[in-house]
Amino acid sequence: MNTYEPPIFELSGTGKIGANLPALDVPEAALPQELLRDDDLQGMPELSETEVTRHFTRISQRNFCIDTGMYPLGSCTMKYNPKVHEEAARLPGFAQAHPLQDPEQAQGALQLMYELQSYLAELSGFDQVSLQPAAGAQGEFSGILVFRAYHRDRGDDQRTEILVPDSAHGTNPATAAMVGMRVVEVKSGPRGNCNLEDLKSKLSPRTAGLMLTNPNTLGLFEENIQEIARLVHEAGGLMYGDGANFNAILGIVKPREVGFDFMHYNLHKTFTTPHGGGGPGSGAVGCTEALAPYLPGSIVVKQGERYELRQPERSIGRVKSFWGNFGMLVRAWTYIRTLGAAGLKEVSENAVLNANYLRVKLQPVYPVAYDRTCMHEVVLKGQLRQAPEARTLDIAKRLIDYGFHPPTVYFPISVPEALMIEPTETETKRNMDAFVDAMITIAQEAAEDMSILRNAPTTAAVRRLDEVGAARRPILKYDRAKFRELRREAPEATPDDQLERPTY
Repeated sequence: MNTYEPPIFELSGTGKIGANLPALDVPEAALPQELLRDDDLQGMPELSETEVTRHFTRISQRNFCIDTGMYPLGSCTMKYNPKVHEEAARLPGFAQAHPLQDPEQAQGALQLMYELQSYLAELSGFDQVSLQPAAGAQGEFSGILVFRAYHRDRGDDQRTEILVPDSAHGTNPATAAMVGMRVVEVKSGPRGNCNLEDLKSKLSPRTAGLMLTNPNTLGLFEENIQEIARLVHEAGGLMYGDGANFNAILGIVKPREVGFDFMHYNLHKTFTTPHGGGGPGSGAVGCTEALAPYLPGSIVVKQGERYELRQPERSIGRVKSFWGNFGMLVRAWTYIRTLGAAGLKEVSENAVLNANYLRVKLQPVYPVAYDRTCMHEVVLKGQLRQAPEARTLDIAKRLIDYGFHPPTVYFPISVPEALMIEPTETETKRNMDAFVDAMITIAQEAAEDMSILRNAPTTAAVRRLDEVGAARRPILKYDRAKFRELRREAPEATPDDQLERPTY
């Protein structure tokens, strides 16, 4: 690719218009004063319809998306979203429903929410589910608020500490801190799991709970999960399950049965509602009967043949407007109904199989973080014996030239030069073999000529970026003079001039 596309302002030409409207056959009337803009419209681009269409189409084609290629982001589960889900979410009865509509006119929507609550409860083993949280992090926030409310109702005001493993998602400690809890880190053991001895030393009467992802962000199942839950419960704490990796145990392990009291489900990950680009997401939460009175939002209950919304009696309150991101609920319901119980289990089995296929194929070239069977994702190290100067970032950038979106890099931070790869269950063996070939070729290139990696990507729309500079000094507003300066173009150049390409 590597083709330059200027901002639309640079394509503008005086007098160009997008449409020719017929002459008015009624008297012209001035717009009401209160509807007129009072900002300066000078400088707004003027283009033909064809120019606008082609400009935005060219920009859209620069996006790497799951519809066009493998997207092996570990810990994010970027899997294919079947298009039938979109059809279901756009059915007029769902898409045009209003949150303030009379419940008598929305019985179908409420039935879908009630059934989704039931399906999620069955899959996790929990007693009650709330669909309101809009994202996994908001589900976490809800869960720790519930923990705090539960302890306070029991007079356990001193429980102000949340234990978090060092391999946890960054949202876990952030969530605990936002609720006002003190975060206590628990170290990982030699097999990548929670270190039991370190956990024991951190438990105390101040422990409100432990936030644990299972399988964890190293792609490993917590081998001592039941012992961990026993220790936390004996200390008076509660077990929070980060459900980000639920897709690895779906239909196989019920979190409630191994000791969790509360968890969030990333509907936008495990249940294939769209993910990325800002969402919208959905972070439904489930819990035991003891915590159910504190759940956020309204719960759908069934009275005879009718469905109605009911607020839990000691609810922490509303965490999202109305009933959550309803369109995501429709997509998740459709996914579950399409696959059925056997299909959901097969999803997990194939996700684990695919990740281990990549682990076995790549392990001879790329050191694995922990030499054991992984779950839905595998964590490798970008440390090549034959090219010790190579870095994970170089490998990731070179993958772009081979047509693959890079995997997650430098996470978990406990693994040096981490490459976290999650193929998901939707990738074919052909795609994964092509990915393996690319990774092995990159390792060979690194051994022969490191400049190939350091100059990558060479086929993307932009080359290697100053990512720190872009994050700390973003340019968010078009400024023609600044743009020309950055591109080293003549200030007096017009859109029709043949501008020289910049050399930077």
